[in-house]
Amino acid sequence: MRTDLFASRHIGPRESDLNHMYQTIGVADMDQLIYETLPDEIRLKQPLALEPALSEHEYLNHITALGKKNKVFQSYIGLGYHPTVIPAVIQRNIFENPGWYTAYTPYQAEIAQGRLEAILNFQTMVIELSGMEIANASLLDEGTAAAEAMALLFDVRTRDQKKNNAHKFFVSEDILPQTLSVLQTRSTPIGIELVVGNHETATLDAEYFGAILQYPGKYGQINDYTAFVAQAKALDIKVAVAADILSLAVLTPPGEWGADVVVGTTQRFGIPMGYGGPHAGFFATKEEYKRSMPGRIIGVTIDTNGNRALRMALQTREQHIKREKATSNICTAQVLLAVMAGMYAVFHGPKGLQYIAHKVHASAVTLTDALNQLGVYQTNTAFFDTIVVKADAAKVRPIAEQHEINFYYIDGETISIALNETTSVAHLNQIVQVFATALGKSPVTITELSAQTQIPASFERQSAFLQHEVFNSYHSESQLMRYIKKLERKDLSLNHSMISLGSCTMKLNAAAEMLPLSQAQWNSIHPFAPLDQAEGYQIMLKKLEHQLNVVTGFAGTTLQPNSGAQGEYAGLMAIRAYHLSRGDHHRTVCLIPSSAHGTNPASAAMAGMEIIVTKTTPEGNIDVEDLRARAIENKDRLSALMVTYPSTHGVFESSIIEITNIIHENGGLVYMDGANMNAQVGLTNPATIGADVCHLNLHKTFSIPHGGGGPGVGPICVNEKLVPFLPTNPIIPTGGDQAITAISAAPFGSALVCLISYGYIMMMGSEGLTNATKYAILNANYMKARLESHYPVLYSGECGRAAHEMILDCREFKQKGIEVTDIAKRLMDYGFHAPTVSFPVAGTLMVEPTESEDLAELDRFCDAMIAIRKEIEAASVEEPNNVLKNAPHTLAMLTANDWNFPYSREAAAFPLEYLHDNKFWPSVRRVDDAYGDRNLVCSCAPIEAYM
Repeated sequence: MRTDLFASRHIGPRESDLNHMYQTIGVADMDQLIYETLPDEIRLKQPLALEPALSEHEYLNHITALGKKNKVFQSYIGLGYHPTVIPAVIQRNIFENPGWYTAYTPYQAEIAQGRLEAILNFQTMVIELSGMEIANASLLDEGTAAAEAMALLFDVRTRDQKKNNAHKFFVSEDILPQTLSVLQTRSTPIGIELVVGNHETATLDAEYFGAILQYPGKYGQINDYTAFVAQAKALDIKVAVAADILSLAVLTPPGEWGADVVVGTTQRFGIPMGYGGPHAGFFATKEEYKRSMPGRIIGVTIDTNGNRALRMALQTREQHIKREKATSNICTAQVLLAVMAGMYAVFHGPKGLQYIAHKVHASAVTLTDALNQLGVYQTNTAFFDTIVVKADAAKVRPIAEQHEINFYYIDGETISIALNETTSVAHLNQIVQVFATALGKSPVTITELSAQTQIPASFERQSAFLQHEVFNSYHSESQLMRYIKKLERKDLSLNHSMISLGSCTMKLNAAAEMLPLSQAQWNSIHPFAPLDQAEGYQIMLKKLEHQLNVVTGFAGTTLQPNSGAQGEYAGLMAIRAYHLSRGDHHRTVCLIPSSAHGTNPASAAMAGMEIIVTKTTPEGNIDVEDLRARAIENKDRLSALMVTYPSTHGVFESSIIEITNIIHENGGLVYMDGANMNAQVGLTNPATIGADVCHLNLHKTFSIPHGGGGPGVGPICVNEKLVPFLPTNPIIPTGGDQAITAISAAPFGSALVCLISYGYIMMMGSEGLTNATKYAILNANYMKARLESHYPVLYSGECGRAAHEMILDCREFKQKGIEVTDIAKRLMDYGFHAPTVSFPVAGTLMVEPTESEDLAELDRFCDAMIAIRKEIEAASVEEPNNVLKNAPHTLAMLTANDWNFPYSREAAAFPLEYLHDNKFWPSVRRVDDAYGDRNLVCSCAPIEAYM
């Protein structure tokens, strides 16, 4: 074994295991397995044209050298992004800890109580700082959160507003420029007209349904919005506010002056700028809009014993259920970043946050006074952290950049300076020196921060916040370290056992891929820094785009979409722009197979498309004749087909090229959902099957961690005809020469975590990437061979093979009184996270082992599933008091004096021998979903307070 070959560390099975695995499957070798799995006509004839693989040591030297090409200046650019202090206890114990970053979305609540509590803390923090009633478990960034607010307000229009087609949305001219761009993208396809203007002079009327304001404004001015809000309320126009979260520790929260929705980013709560992301956006609103809220809400409920437990609440709002009626396609939240931001509030507490906010404000006041003495005057009349001065930018800028300082230059004579948590007195003197030199004057020396305030009394926050004990208990490092560890112990992550979730590709997130994220050269760059200061980033991102082009066979890539669902939307918007550029305004029909992922129809609806669902055959494949009939029927209006390949049923459909040809012959383009790309890389690609655009889940196929539900990255790769329409950004231009407006707030999306995928590809190389795909297929078919005599496998290819995942049919067990949920909960007792439950077929488990799992782990999971199958046989409808119905079993149950179950304690907790050596204990019994929805509580207040 070559110990310096990264692929041999990433891929689980050893060479000595292969013959046993081949014999179990019934093939002679890997070549036969791949031949029987993939249609030969779509196989690539050449290896991927990528650079030779680097060892981990070589890669870390390479990425460190590349990082030195980035210039870390003092950043006062602002515009929603600020340098911040990441508490080391949070960086080491959450950000760099696989117990937190390798966890999955908390669908299985009983083994996610730690993460759920951390996100509940985040929701509480957002609710109390914003002055609202309910918050979700984070969104992607401020720009997309503002777009979600617009969509929600459009959705909750009054009956009269809908009848009268109230379709105008007022946008304050003080909005962040990147937010405006995202609003422009999202408004057009769904028939919303944006009206950008001054809130003081705007005249609203019945054609408006909503408005959005920035607080403080993009260049720091704190505006008094009370008259505007009163005018809006009189007309039943609802108001969203994009707010700076740190300012809300000292400013009157928008919920107290009439906001209906408050959004923003929590980046400045201890999250590195990372050249644009990932950062957790926030979204808070009124209780009455809870069923229209985007994304997820963590709620308080009870378990089987009546004890407090947490879960994801109100799941019916998710796009998987609403599909084409959805107003949002949110699938990924930024959970890992939300956990960090929430823990920042736990660590600092209300007094600590006020101290930081007052210090930032004092820095701005002190700088204003010093610059005034130089004759450089501030134009903001009320401000929190950002001042605007009049000066000759052409003189100031070169001197500032010599001092390694970035300001934001609004125009030739107006400069914005946003102060932050890291700003010291020495930094303020440096800024003063820059202006003094530009003016040819002697600098004023600052010795201490001013005690004055420039926040008018009418804007000062009077209400208390973060009074719950969790925000007032963990202010020493020992306390917080132990609290974080207590929560971590409640959660099952990849550092404990395999997570075989179908469609989710929970593969290894190697330490060597993760290490550069902690380097200041990578995590401290502002997304709007001049490009010559981000040379390392530009090289890395362009190279990653090229690598993804090679993998997909396409001509162009944008990394801007910061989730898979955003990628879907970006791909459809590029298709829409292509048709519009040709005058084909009428091409609005999108064909989607009934087996599609739930985000597909939601994304198509958001792109303004008319959705026609096509049939699937009893074998689970696309019904080609039905598809052909629908395409011909709509040939004059056909815009696109959305197809997942291999299919959502885990099969390489041999008719795929026929399918894509049908769409092209009828004037449409083909969007391929890249959720299952882990079965394609190096063997086939979207271009070969005839697609025009695909999105890729970098948090699946390309090794970015799932982070408990995010960060995700969903770039799109496109062919030549769509390259001109790739999205841009209003400050750092990106994309094509006919670029659509922004998909997300930052020019390159969540650029920091793109380092992970770059590292994965650089260390795997062409052969490693191709072998990863082959071993993913091998592992899936090995498990299929072991399990299919115990569980019916619902679909398979023409030669009886699965792709990289399979569906186990559990519906027949109903006659024993056992539901698929019971199997999912019982797997916890065996130390495993359940596979994907009831998707894409109700009553089934979709299993995807990935290439990272070794033979021993595959066998351990199969042994658990076979043991559970025997338990199912012993169950009966008449006697529901059985080991499956009572699962999961907690340590409290096992150690209680009373044991009122017809099976032994050992059968409950230690059904297989390996569990004696490594037992994971669920921290609560089965949660009561219905109770949690009936009694919705989504903050830290004790449940009794709501009863």
